[in-house]
Formats: sequence, C-alpha cells, structure tokens
Amino acid sequence: MIRLAVRCEPELAERVLAELVELVPGGVEEERGADYVEFAIYGPPGELPELPDIEVAAGEGLVEIETTEIPDDWADRWRDFHEPVRIGDRLVVQPSWAERGTAAEVEVVIDPGRAFGTGAHATTSICLELLLELAEAGPERPAVADLGTGSGVLAIAAAKLGFGPIRACDHESPAVEAARANAELNGVSDTVEAGRLNLRETDPAVTPLWLANLTAPLLETVATRLGAREDGARPSRLIVSGLLATERDRIVAAYAEIGYSPASERVRGDWAGMLLEAA
Repeated sequence: MIRLAVRCEPELAERVLAELVELVPGGVEEERGADYVEFAIYGPPGELPELPDIEVAAGEGLVEIETTEIPDDWADRWRDFHEPVRIGDRLVVQPSWAERGTAAEVEVVIDPGRAFGTGAHATTSICLELLLELAEAGPERPAVADLGTGSGVLAIAAAKLGFGPIRACDHESPAVEAARANAELNGVSDTVEAGRLNLRETDPAVTPLWLANLTAPLLETVATRLGAREDGARPSRLIVSGLLATERDRIVAAYAEIGYSPASERVRGDWAGMLLEAA
C-alpha cells in the first residue's frame, strides 16, 4: 500500500483539494500546519494518480509531493490510535471498535468508514465544546444544519443533546454514507437526515443554527453566499471551526460584514473556532 502526500500553500488549499477530488473521488486525508496543507491519498501501486496529474492538480501552489510505502495491515493498525474523546462532563465520542467504560450522559459512537472524523481532531472538539455550551445555556434546541458533516459526529452529537431536526450535508458520497450509517448506529436516524451538497454551488437550508467545521476559504465562501441571499434568510447562530488560529481575524471580518460577531471562542494549539451570533 502507498501513501501519496501532496503539500501545498494554505491559501490555495481549497483549489488543490477540488482538483484532487476530481482525480480521487473517494476522498483524501487532510493535515494542516502553520505554512502548509497536506492532502494524502492511499492505494495500491499502479492505482494512484500519475505524478504529472498530481502536479497539474496542485498547480502553482505545490510545495512537495512525497510517496511512502506503508504496512499491508494499515487499515487495521490505524484504529489503534483512536481513543475516546471526552467533552466536558456530559459528552464522550468514541470509535465503534473501542471498549466501553467511558460512561457519560451523552455517548456518540462513530465508525468513520471512508469519511473524515472520529471526534479526535482539535477543530471537532472545539465545535463539540461550543455546542455543549449552547445546550447548557438554556432549553432552546433549534433545528440544525451541519455543513461538511464528514462522518456525522457533530450532527449526531447535536441530536443526542436534543437539537433537531438536523440536516447533515457533505459534497462527498462516502461522507454521506458514513453519516447515515452512524446516525442509525446511534439511534438518531429519525432526527438526522444526511445528503449531498456542494457549498460552493448550493446554499444549505436555513435553520436557526449552523455547524460549519470547514477550512477558512470555504467558511469565507459560505459567508459570501449567505450575504448574497435575496430572501435575507440566515441562521441566528453559527458554530465555525476548521481554521488556524492565524486565520481567526479574517473569518471574523468576513462574517462581521454580514452582521455576525463572536459570542464565544476557543483556541486549541494551532486551531481555532467560535460561536457567531447575528446582530
């Protein structure tokens, strides 16, 4: 098995990802650093895209391409690194194969399949903390749209915290499939509806609360499309993350232009997230 990694400049990551997804519809792994974004593709020799195709896809934003041979049992071994994630005193997210014993009032069990997300990434944890903060602030549990749902962690957590109905959307079919399967696994498939949606082309349903764990460029696209809506409909609150702490100010500025301001914020290492409220 081969891991082919493409590093590019952060400001061009969205464009590079869009091109890579055309070459590898099954999805890619993403890692972000202070001055780069790395997308990784896994596959047997001879089944990965050719290097010239990768170079064309990355274009002028390319920093580095690296191929690494990995053990044949990688698909099983990667599970060893995923541990249950506890959020506050009430919520725990754990992979489906983990031994139980992390009892919590709200338990979210996730099998990511070919989608991104077991709840361990800092940006997901930030979103879950802010969501739990909202749930504990008062009795209101409005309808939710989870933008870029991945394996459905946020949507399922919201459902188990009493929010709903919930629309979970993602542009990748494996993510939608994983979100549906995980909603059923957690007994919330009657509350969580998952479907495909390209946020660059189509506006999501307007609900009182949006969850948007996305990259900074895509968060800016969402803000632009939201501000351009002719009907003026918009969520009263958004939980946004997926951005580097150094990108915080530009995201705040993008949403300030359409009438939102931060009500609560979190920083975890290099990553940041916030709860935005409409004026």
